[in-house]
This record gives sequence, structure tokens and C-alpha cells, in this order.
Amino acid sequence: MDKPLIYLILGVTGSDRRALVLDLIENGLTETDRPAVLLNARETPDAVDAKLPNLSRWTWMENSIEAGLPVDATHIFFVSDGRSNPIDQIEALKPWLDQVGAELGRIIFVANCQFIEANPPLLAWCDACVHFSDVVLLNHREGVANKWMSDFQGRYKNQFMPLLFEFVKAGRLKNTATVLDPVARRIAHLFDDEPNWIISGGDDEDEAEGNEEVEAAPEEDPYLARHSGGRRLKEIPDIEKFLPPVE
Repeated sequence: MDKPLIYLILGVTGSDRRALVLDLIENGLTETDRPAVLLNARETPDAVDAKLPNLSRWTWMENSIEAGLPVDATHIFFVSDGRSNPIDQIEALKPWLDQVGAELGRIIFVANCQFIEANPPLLAWCDACVHFSDVVLLNHREGVANKWMSDFQGRYKNQFMPLLFEFVKAGRLKNTATVLDPVARRIAHLFDDEPNWIISGGDDEDEAEGNEEVEAAPEEDPYLARHSGGRRLKEIPDIEKFLPPVE
């Protein structure tokens, strides 16, 4: 492997993301793999931290990611700040990958089903996470209505999104190797090697006859596009307003 693989772990604080990262490491990697974990500095300590291999912290610095690559790691699990805007972090991840010479493996969204069901406005926040994700891990399903679970998955399956849904049972995943398979299944093109081009202008007949100039421009992701004043065209709820204050 020429470059270490980065797995971005999205999800709200309190979704047990670190426990699932440990499961992926223990049951999804081989003995020759060398895992490491990058945890955001704002995430409070957890009992599972002591079991995470090669754990270090990353920080924000003027909307950019400040972190170095763990030495000799082949698979790095980058746990996002679960109290901040995930789109800002995803946007900052791309230049950071280029800076440190790493490659994106997958983006994994840990969905805290109990929390999302109790806060319906957060569906728009989930839509943003799902837009960039290859895999959704459905966690904390205890007590959640079956109809809600079906509707939540159908919200995205009905749009023919190619991402995977995996159920978490007793804090474990059945298909860890499948989750870690670095084949992209996200609909967002931000991390593609080549941009997705949008063609505008005349139709094929006009172009063939030279009657109208055809233009091509890189596609702008709807969640990254901004107004002239800097605000995003497609805004999402502030996740921190739904969370208890940090003690």
C-alpha cells in the first residue's frame, strides 16, 4: 500500500463511534495491518479509549485540520467532531489528505437511531451525512419503532443511493470487512480523482453544426456551494443545539 487509508467516522457525540471503530479494527483488519485512531480534541474521554491502538487527537485551526499521520499506520480511523458541522469537516478533509499524503478509504456514518427519532429536524442533518457516506451504521436501535427504521432507510433507498446499510447489534457488526472495503459507494464526487463535469450549451445537433458553443465546468456539490456572502446555499441544523452542554 503506497498511502495509508483514512476512514472518516461521522456521527453525533454519544453514538458509540469509538466502540464501533474498535470492532472494525479487531474484526475487520488483518494481522499485518497497522491501525491508528485520530480523535477530535473536543470529544470527551471514553472507557474504550484505552483499547484503541495508536490513539492521538486532532484539532481545528481556522477551519482546517491540524493533525499529523500516525507513524507507520496503514489504516487510520478519523473520528469527527460530533458537536460540529460535518460538512465543514468533510470539506477540510480533502486538502488535509493531500497535505499528509493519505488516501480516503471510506466515509462511515454512525446513525444514533434513538437520538434521530427523538429529534425529527435532524433528518436534514442526516441527509448531509448520508450524501457523503459510503456506509451507514444503524446504532442504538433499542426502542425505536420498526416503521421509523424502515422509513429512515427508505428515505435513501428510494433515491437509489448505492451506499450500504449495516445494523449494529450488541455493539458489534456482522460484516466488518464489507464495511472497510474501500470501494466508493457515495454519491458525492468531492473525493473523486477526476471532477464530475456539467455540460451546458447546445444539444448534440447544435454542437455538430457549430451553431452554439458548449461549455463544461466541474460540478459543484450542493452542500459545499455558497452564497456570495459566504453562507452555504444548503444549510443544515446546528447539531450542538440538540446536545446537552459539555460539563
